[in-house]
Amino acid sequence: MNQLLHFNRTIKNIHLWLGISCGLLASISGLTGSLYVWQPEITAALNPKLLTATQIDTISEGTLLRTASFLMEMHKDSLTRINLPYREQQTISLIYKNGETHYHHPQTATFLGTKSASIQFFEDLLNIHRTLAIPKIGKYIMGGSSIIFLLLILGTGIYIWWKAYGNNFKKGFNIKWKGKKLNYDLHKVLGVGFFIPLAIIAFSGAYFTYNSYYKAALTLLDSSKLAQNQNTVIQPKFTELTRKPDTIYALRAIYFPKESNGEFHFRYIQDRFIEPGLRRSKELKLTETDEVSSLTQFHTDLTSNKIAAQFYPVHTGEIAGFFGRILVFISGLVPITLYITGFRIYFTRKEKQLKRPKCKK
Repeated sequence: MNQLLHFNRTIKNIHLWLGISCGLLASISGLTGSLYVWQPEITAALNPKLLTATQIDTISEGTLLRTASFLMEMHKDSLTRINLPYREQQTISLIYKNGETHYHHPQTATFLGTKSASIQFFEDLLNIHRTLAIPKIGKYIMGGSSIIFLLLILGTGIYIWWKAYGNNFKKGFNIKWKGKKLNYDLHKVLGVGFFIPLAIIAFSGAYFTYNSYYKAALTLLDSSKLAQNQNTVIQPKFTELTRKPDTIYALRAIYFPKESNGEFHFRYIQDRFIEPGLRRSKELKLTETDEVSSLTQFHTDLTSNKIAAQFYPVHTGEIAGFFGRILVFISGLVPITLYITGFRIYFTRKEKQLKRPKCKK
């Protein structure tokens, strides 16, 4: 009995002190993530001139590639990347070596303008969400806090809830809005009610820091651990890739070599704009002599890679469409609510302890 009491007290202390420390990071991550869920709609609404094109659905893949090829020929010596229409962006953007971003019409190649403050804001917001804007170690801080939030804060919270309400679920989900225990009721109900979505978001979020470990674990699902070698498949030459549409995937970006003997990286996606369902992509790397150095594509890829490709749409909720995004948005607001209510519960209990009369010796 004493051992059980000691164990339960330890669990509560872990939940308290990790909630106070790592809970703050989870709150920052949740708030920035919630806002970023609507980044496509907000940036498109604020930047119609830069990001939208009339009747984009009527512009053929061939036209998009010809426009991108024309712009590349004009500016290729000063470019690091070309982005074709993807997600909220219906135009073509050129990323220059000096850091500037220029937008062009996808059909006429007309210059539309440079990166706006609102677009930069969401890029900075994503950087805070992923790294706290701390170079090098920031991603490990956020990735580590996601794992701690998942395993220790959520895990201990569920254990505490189960010990208190395992025999009376109805009471465990009850909120007395006018009672003195409002903070406690909100804390317990939101914690257990959003346990599953928060666990999924935390688990998928940590992937972006520890993807090599995730992929190593996922290889257990492959029927064969031998990587598929698709480099022998005959691929069109560089000039053809920029003019002839792929039969399965749409070209979304071309990354130029960072060094003189580097590789060109072609990124493809099956759906240019946000759609529910699995994320299907293709990655192709070419040398300057048109030799294929790397090729992966969803429809022939290993099971582990297919699953790994879904962490982003799962994390953002896009895999479940508009409903999934709403769920992620609301879930992202829960950690800060748990953090505030948890603090208020802690200070309320401290005040009660201080008001108790001390026993005389």
